[in-house]
Amino acid sequence: MKKSYVFGIIVIAIAVGIIVSSAGDASQYVSFKEAFAMAQAGEDAKVHVVGKLIRTPTGDVIGVNYNPVRDPNYLTFSMIDNNNEVHEVVCYNPPPSMQDFKRSEQIVVIGRVKDGRFIASEILMKCPSKYEDSQIKG
Repeated sequence: MKKSYVFGIIVIAIAVGIIVSSAGDASQYVSFKEAFAMAQAGEDAKVHVVGKLIRTPTGDVIGVNYNPVRDPNYLTFSMIDNNNEVHEVVCYNPPPSMQDFKRSEQIVVIGRVKDGRFIASEILMKCPSKYEDSQIKG
C-alpha cells in the first residue's frame, strides 16, 4: 500500500475520532421542567436552558444575589425559562461584568441539576444591540 493511502486513512480516522468525541459532549436545549426530570431519571448530562432574568414593571432586575466582597465566585439568581417556569440558578463562575449580566435580554445557562438546584457552569448572555435603537441617516 502506498504511503499516501496510509496517510489518508490516518487523517480520516483522526477526523472521525474528533467528530465522535465532540458529539458526545454536545448538550441539548431543554426547559427547567425537562432538566429536573432528567436529573430525577439519573441523567448527569449538561443541558442548556434559555430564559430571562425577572424584572419589575420599571425594568429593574430582581432576584440576583451577588456579593463579591463576601464570595466573588458565588452568584444566585432567579430565571424564568421560555415555558414561564421560574427557578433559582447557582453559578460558581459569575460573568465578569454584572452590569452586562443585568442588562441582558436573554440568558442561556449551561449546567445540570444537582441536589434539587440548577448549577450553571457557564452563562451566555444576549445583550441589547447598540445599533438596535439608532437609525442610520443618509
